[in-house]
Amino acid sequence: MSDASVICSHLSFSWPDGTPVFKDLSFALGGGRTGLVAPNGSGKSTLLKLIAGELRPGAGSVSAVGTLGYLPQALPLTADLTVAEVLGVAAVIRALDAVESGDVSEEHFATIGDDWDIEERTRAQLDRLGLDGLTLDRSLSTLSGGQIVSLGLAAQLLKQPDVLLLDEPTNNLDLDARHKLYDVLGDWSGCLLVVSHDRALLDRMERIAELESGQLRFYGGNFTEYEAAVQAEQEVAEKNVRSAEQELKREKREMQQARERAERRASNAARNLKNAGLPRIFAGNMKRGAQEAAGRSGQMHASRVSEAKARLDEAGRALRDEQRITLDLPDTDVPAGRTLFLGEGMRVQHGERPVFAGEGVDLTIRGPERIALTGPNGAGKTTLLRLINGDLRPDEGTHEGTGDGPVGGRIKRADGRIAYLSQRLDLLDLDRSVAENFTAFAPHRPEAERMNLLARFLFRGSRAHLPVGVLSGGERLRATLACVLCAEPAPQLLLLDEPTNNLDLVSAGQLESALGSYRGAFMVVSHDERFLARIGVNRWLRLADGELRETGAPQV
Repeated sequence: MSDASVICSHLSFSWPDGTPVFKDLSFALGGGRTGLVAPNGSGKSTLLKLIAGELRPGAGSVSAVGTLGYLPQALPLTADLTVAEVLGVAAVIRALDAVESGDVSEEHFATIGDDWDIEERTRAQLDRLGLDGLTLDRSLSTLSGGQIVSLGLAAQLLKQPDVLLLDEPTNNLDLDARHKLYDVLGDWSGCLLVVSHDRALLDRMERIAELESGQLRFYGGNFTEYEAAVQAEQEVAEKNVRSAEQELKREKREMQQARERAERRASNAARNLKNAGLPRIFAGNMKRGAQEAAGRSGQMHASRVSEAKARLDEAGRALRDEQRITLDLPDTDVPAGRTLFLGEGMRVQHGERPVFAGEGVDLTIRGPERIALTGPNGAGKTTLLRLINGDLRPDEGTHEGTGDGPVGGRIKRADGRIAYLSQRLDLLDLDRSVAENFTAFAPHRPEAERMNLLARFLFRGSRAHLPVGVLSGGERLRATLACVLCAEPAPQLLLLDEPTNNLDLVSAGQLESALGSYRGAFMVVSHDERFLARIGVNRWLRLADGELRETGAPQV
C-alpha cells in the first residue's frame, strides 16, 4: 500500500450552468492520512467524486492508483437490502453455503475465488466498527442512520483498498461509534483522504489539505497544528498590512508636502522674477523649468504612492476573512441557582415502547448551567429536549403530531423563556428575509438596532434581505441564533439538538462564539466532543438504556 496515491493534473471542472469549481488544479497525494478542509460549497465533495470517477473533469485528469474505496455522504442504499448485500459478500456467502451443502458446481468455486474466509473477515470488520450484533441477513430498514454509515465503511474496508475516500464519515455516529471509527482509521496504512468537520477525527490526520479558491494547499501535522500554522500566518499578514498602511500614509504625506513646497517655490519665483525686471523670454524659460521640475517630483511621489498601494493590496490578500461573531447579550442573564426547569418522573412512549425506564426520569436545570446531553442514537435525547420545551404535555397525555403514546410526570417551567433549535432549524419562515424574521422575533427594537445586531451575526447590507430559504446550513443557523438570542423576551434556557451537524468548521466556530456570549442556561445534544469542550460545558448528562445519569467530562 505504500505506493498508493492520487494524481491530479491540470484538472478543471464546472457545473452545467457554467459555475466554475476547479481550474487548472494539480496535486499528488501519497500514502498516509490526509484531512480535507474548507467551507461548505467550496468543492470538497465534488473533488472526492471526481477522484472516484463519479464526475468527469471538463479538462485535465485525476486518478487513483490501485484499488479505490469511496464512502459518500449520502449512501445510495435501499431499505430492502440485507447487511450481506451492502457489504458485497452475499453472492460469495451463498456459494459457500451451496458448497457446504454438497453442491460442487464450478460456478460456485469461481464465485468464491480466494474468499473462503469471507465470513470471518466480515465478522471481524463489523466487530471493529461496533456492529458485532448485526447478522448478515438483517434488513437495512431495521438499522439506525449511524449503523448504516458504519456498515458503509465496513463495505469499503472489505475491499482492502489502496486508496480510501471518506466524505463526512462521522455524521450520524454517536460517541461510541465515532471512537470505533477513529481506532480503525488510526491503523490505516494506505492513502486516506477524509472530508470532515469533526475536529477529533482531523486531529488524527498526518496532514491537512486546505481547499481555497479551487486550489489545494497542504500543511504537515494534524488539525490543531494546522490551526496554529494558520494563526501564525495571520499574525505575520496582519503585521505586514499594518506596515504597508503606514508606508502608504507616509508616501501620501510626503507627496502632499512636496506639492506644497513646489507651490510655494513657484509663487516665490514668480514674485522674484517680476521684481528682478528680467527679459520676458528669460523669465518664461525659468518658469517652465520650475514647472517641469515640480511635475517630475509629483510623478515620482505619485509612483511611490501607487507602489505603496500595490504592496498594501498584496499584503491584504494574505489576510483571511475570519468572520467571527462578537456579541453582548445582557438580556439572557439568569440568576445563579434559579430553577428554569423541573421534571419529576417524566415518562413517554413511542408506540408500545417506553422511552424512559421504570418510573421515568428526573431532571432539574438551574441558573446559567451549560449542560451536555450525550448517549447512543435512539436513546431518547431529542424526546427529552421536546419534553423540556413543552412539545410533550403531560397534562394532556399526548405528544402532538408524532403519534407518541401517553406521557406522565410533573413538569414545571420558569416563565416559558425556553428556545428550542431542532436539527431541522425550522423556527424561521423560509419565504421571508432574514431581516423580516428578525423583526417578527424582536418587533419593538428600532430598525437601526435590528440591522446593527444582524451585522454582528454577519448579515450585513444585502445579506440581511436574502430569503431564509436560499441560505446555506451555516447561514441559516446564524439567522436562527440571531432571532432567538435577540428575541423579546430573550430566552433564559436554550435547547440545541445536534447543532453542528453539516456545519463547516467556520460555521461551527461562529456557533461557539455565539454560545460564548450567551449568559443563560443551555442543554446541547451533540456527539462532537471538541465542540462541547469549547463551549464551556459544566454539567454532563448521559441518557442510555432509559436512564439519565450525571457523568464527568470525557477525555478529548
